[in-house]
Amino acid sequence: NLNEMEVDIFTTRTKELSSEELVKLEEQNKRLVPEFKANKLEIDAQRHWDLFYKRNETRFFKDRHWTTREFQVLLAEASSSERRTLLEVGCGVGNLVFPLLEEQIKQENSEQGFYFYACDFSPRAVDFVRANPLYDTKHITAFQCDITTQQVHEHIEAASLDVCTMIFVLSAIHPDRFVDVVKNLWQLLKPGGLVLFRDYGLYDMAQLRFKPGHKISENLYMRQDGTRSYYFAQEELAEIFSHNGFDVLDNNYVHRRTLNLKEGIDVPRIFLQGKFRKRSDS
Repeated sequence: NLNEMEVDIFTTRTKELSSEELVKLEEQNKRLVPEFKANKLEIDAQRHWDLFYKRNETRFFKDRHWTTREFQVLLAEASSSERRTLLEVGCGVGNLVFPLLEEQIKQENSEQGFYFYACDFSPRAVDFVRANPLYDTKHITAFQCDITTQQVHEHIEAASLDVCTMIFVLSAIHPDRFVDVVKNLWQLLKPGGLVLFRDYGLYDMAQLRFKPGHKISENLYMRQDGTRSYYFAQEELAEIFSHNGFDVLDNNYVHRRTLNLKEGIDVPRIFLQGKFRKRSDS
C-alpha cells in the first residue's frame, strides 16, 4: 500500500504522558472490575479465547511476515545446516509459524531449517493450524496446552529447543502466572537457547483508551469480549526474565506509527520487544 507507511523507533524510555492522558488513567481507577468478576475471567479464560477464534476464524491477525525482518536471528538459525527446533507459544491460527515455514520451503531448506512446535490455549485455534494446507507433521506439530501449567512437558522434552517465540501472548495471561511461564520456557530450552518476545508496551494507545469498568489491576484490563490484556514496562519484563535464568540481550520499547497519508490516519502504538538467552550456569 503506497499510501501507508510504518515507522518504528526503538527506545528504552517510557512514554511521557500528557495531562490529558494522566486524567484518562485516573478515570480508569474510578471503577475497577469487581473481584468476583476478575476471578471468573480467569476461570473462563479458555472459553473466551475459543469464542474469539469461533467469531474471527483465521481473519483477525495478519500473517506476521515482519517477524523474519525484525528477529533476523530466526533466519540465521534457519539457514544452519543442522536442524533446529522452535516453539511458538500462543500460536493462534499460525500467523507467525506458517510464514516462517513458507520461507524455509521457498529456500528449499525445510529439511535442514527449523522443526516447529506450535501450542495454544484454545483448542479451536489448534484445529485451524492443523487444517492449514502447509501443516505436515514432518515439519510442524501443533497441540493444545495451558503454558502456565506443566502440560507442555508432555509434548516436548526438557532442554531440547533452540528458540521459543512469544508474540502478543504473555499479555493475555494473569500477571501472577508470568513467572510460571518463563520457568517453563527455561526448562524447554537448551543452554544458550533464545526467547523472542513482543507484546503491548506500557501506555500503548489501547491501554489509554479503556473506559472505567475495564481495569482489573495495575496495567491489566478486560476487553469487551472477556479476554484480558496486560501492558508491560521494560524494567519489569527484564526482571521477570533475569530473575528466572535468562540474560537480557535486547529489551526495548517500539514506538510504531502507522501513517496513512491518503486517509489522514496516524496511529501511534507502543510495543515491547525483547530477546532473552537461557543462562547455562543457572
